[in-house]
Amino acid sequence: MFGKRRKKITGLSYDKEQKTPVIKCSICNGEQVAGLKHLKTGKFEEVMVIRNTKDLEVFQEMCGMIEIPKEY
Repeated sequence: MFGKRRKKITGLSYDKEQKTPVIKCSICNGEQVAGLKHLKTGKFEEVMVIRNTKDLEVFQEMCGMIEIPKEY
C-alpha cells in the first residue's frame, strides 16, 4: 500500500573556481562531515553529516564527483 519514497537529489551549486568539495573526518570519534572548502581562505562550509555509505553516495551525486578528498 505505501511504497518507499525516494528524495530527489538536487545538484549542489557552488563556484568551482573558489570552492571544492571535502569530507572532514575526526580522528577521535570517526565522525565525517561533508562540505565545501574555500580554496583561498580554507574556510569550511558544512553541507551534511555522513553517517553511512548511502549519505556519502548522495553527497557525491550532489557534487557530481566520484572521489572526494578527506581531511583529518
